[in-house]
Amino acid sequence: MGISVAVNQADFAKSVLEASLETPVLVDFYATWCGPCQMLKPVLEKLCAEFDFTLAKVDIDANPELAQRYGVSGVPDVRVVMGGEVRPGFVGMMEERQIRDLLHRLQLTSGLDRDLEGIYELASEGDVIEAKVQLEALLVANPDNAGLVLEAANFYLEAGEPEVAETLLGRIPQSEKDLAAKARGLRALIEFRKITLSEALSDLDRIYQQAAQHVLDQSYEAALQGFLAIVAQDRIYRQDAGRRGMVAVFDLLGNEDLLTKEYRKKLMMVMY
Repeated sequence: MGISVAVNQADFAKSVLEASLETPVLVDFYATWCGPCQMLKPVLEKLCAEFDFTLAKVDIDANPELAQRYGVSGVPDVRVVMGGEVRPGFVGMMEERQIRDLLHRLQLTSGLDRDLEGIYELASEGDVIEAKVQLEALLVANPDNAGLVLEAANFYLEAGEPEVAETLLGRIPQSEKDLAAKARGLRALIEFRKITLSEALSDLDRIYQQAAQHVLDQSYEAALQGFLAIVAQDRIYRQDAGRRGMVAVFDLLGNEDLLTKEYRKKLMMVMY
């Protein structure tokens, strides 16, 4: 759990720069007249209560010297301070999920993260029943946390309960685009598992099954190569299953993954 403090010109060096030598600091440059600043404030305070960082709030009107020193030209402007170094964070309103991703990239953990780690540890030790009990308690306590719902779906998928996973995936809102894409990827994993258990009647069936198994084994490039081969040979096969298989892998990897970028181009070249 972090702390939230109001900071000014006089105590910035101690409360932010020196403090960041021990704990990461997020500096929220804001203005009282700024609508997006007021919308961002409760999001940052909520995350501060979960994650191990200090939230330092700086009113730019009361502290114009600080705003000028750090080149703040628009608000909200959030900076990340670690080891005494002030780094760019983000400018403008950002969704809670995106800020969570930023915090994770900074290798910060939350109480929820630690609870999930404990649940997976229980499962790895063989106490799956207790792990499920604790996971269900987390879901009840955080009903609107779509990221947690997605994590729970993944847990049940790994535990061999795809029906429960599918039910949870139905709770992921389409408005959460990144999470919705990952949910589509997990649904595809369920389908790929079924495919590997079906009977192969043709050469394309065998290529498709092998590609599906590669996805389950997380050998994503081999899977993409297999699906791409199907696209090149027969777009009609299983209603364009090769292309759909590639899109499912893209969803699992995310838009910024190097394999996604590389094989999207290859897919376009084969299709057009």
